[in-house]
Amino acid sequence: MRREIRGKLRIISLGLFAIALLLITRLYFVQVVNGAEYSLRAERQYISSSQQLYDRGSIFFTRKDGTLLSAAGLGTGFTVAINPTLIKNPEETYEKLTAFMSVEKEGFVKQASKEGDPYEVVQRRVGEQVGRAIESAKIPGVQVERERWRLYPAGTGAAQSIGFVAYGAEDDGNIKGRTGLERYYEEVLNRKANGLFGNFFAELFANLDSVVVDASVAREADIVTSIDPVVQEKLSQVLQELNTQYSSIETGGIIMDPKTGEIIALDTYPTFDANDFKNGNPEHFGNPLVEHRYEFGSIVKALTMAAGLDSGAVTPETTYNDTGCFTVNTKPICNHDLKARGVVPMQEVLSQSLNVGASFVALQVGHERFRKYFRDLGMGEETGIDLPSEISGDIHNIETSPRDVEYATASFGQGIAQTPVQMIKALGALANEGQVVTPHLAVAKRFDTGVRKELAWGDPERVFSKDATEKTTRMLVKVVDTKLANGTLKIPEMSVAAKTGTAQIPAAGGKYSKSLYFHSFFGYFPAYEPRYIILLYTRQPQGVQYASETLTHPFMDLTHFLINYYAIPPDRAPTP
Repeated sequence: MRREIRGKLRIISLGLFAIALLLITRLYFVQVVNGAEYSLRAERQYISSSQQLYDRGSIFFTRKDGTLLSAAGLGTGFTVAINPTLIKNPEETYEKLTAFMSVEKEGFVKQASKEGDPYEVVQRRVGEQVGRAIESAKIPGVQVERERWRLYPAGTGAAQSIGFVAYGAEDDGNIKGRTGLERYYEEVLNRKANGLFGNFFAELFANLDSVVVDASVAREADIVTSIDPVVQEKLSQVLQELNTQYSSIETGGIIMDPKTGEIIALDTYPTFDANDFKNGNPEHFGNPLVEHRYEFGSIVKALTMAAGLDSGAVTPETTYNDTGCFTVNTKPICNHDLKARGVVPMQEVLSQSLNVGASFVALQVGHERFRKYFRDLGMGEETGIDLPSEISGDIHNIETSPRDVEYATASFGQGIAQTPVQMIKALGALANEGQVVTPHLAVAKRFDTGVRKELAWGDPERVFSKDATEKTTRMLVKVVDTKLANGTLKIPEMSVAAKTGTAQIPAAGGKYSKSLYFHSFFGYFPAYEPRYIILLYTRQPQGVQYASETLTHPFMDLTHFLINYYAIPPDRAPTP
């Protein structure tokens, strides 16, 4: 009998413990997770119990010390509205209201004079101090309501990648992410109406079966990115100055960790202010970094050289006779200056950016192997980056043609086209011991409970051997130390591997323009244990022909900035 009683008591105790645990957990959600929401709704300025305050998950930048800063969040303030049926003298009400805020008189009087109209919005997004002052004044017919809206503290910074939210007719007028991360992670950032304006105890005891994880909100979280706001600001400044200086159509850049694919900063110019996108140019809402393809030119020679070294088709000591021009399938292939160099080693192909030399390497590698290297680098497909509207690269010239000429031109970056993100993914293999990774912005999801879930982006995929990329890197370091600005920009205590690229822009009739150019520049450092890889480009700069003239100093400026900001230690002793 006693044993039965003890058994029942244990069952009752376990039941009571379970109920207590559920109540404690539910209280945590009500008071902690949703505490700020209840606080807002408890304010007497929030007068409409039928209204739902706008809610959406946040997007965060990450500083170098791990501190999170808002990239997209919620602004909080008030909507000032009037009830014309309660206003007897519109001009008198106008005078009282304008003691606190600026309002256009004619429009206000017209609103306040509407008969039978109980509600007219005077102004939205009114600040805290002004909104509270108006409410305290108790002006007859004037009402103040809580309001929240999407806020982008960085303004124009990374606007095309962060994106914006807006209403859309195709979605029954719902507000949702339309571009960038806002669109890509819509299902994560979107918040369903949760009816928090309700009886506290009803909320406390509601849905006990889903108290720990509600299936309807299991996907809801904030997005944490790898973008460092300080680096982002610096990159944006450099791109704007560069674009303005040369009156380019477009200038862009990406800074990435080549070992993980985490993007530290990215931007293009011209851009727009995400807080005021309605007054921006819709042509700039898209993201050229994933939506536009370009022929990048000579920076592709570094990949061609790595393919030659990896396949064994050439070694650093291999020589060839550079004739300045040669004919392939009736098409002339020439160096940029048409000059012959005679018998030269592979180093000169990169140091002097020789098209004839790059073609020699590609043809030594052979069609099938050369094509496979470019495919494995991801140059003919999407990268899988977490940005919407990404398009694939275009290498159809070497996929559909058996002719040597297509492989010769592809070897120096003409006749094939990539997005900037695809280009940095491919070049990143040189800085990551021959392995490609997936470029990405988001690194984690952060749930309201405080739990953080790191995102997985797949394992690196090997394309080149470590030996081949080490040899290519040594050649690129020599380019910086001896050829870039005649060696005057060499950093004595830091090895930097880099290459410029100047490409002719395709024109009508399958020909190339003789006066319009696409400039590119990439590099990574410390060269033999890279922390960051940088890709810069500018489209149709005016008054200059070569990328070495436009992009060399911006690249070195960013390199010095990153070395100082991240306190990257030197990797070589300065020359006495």
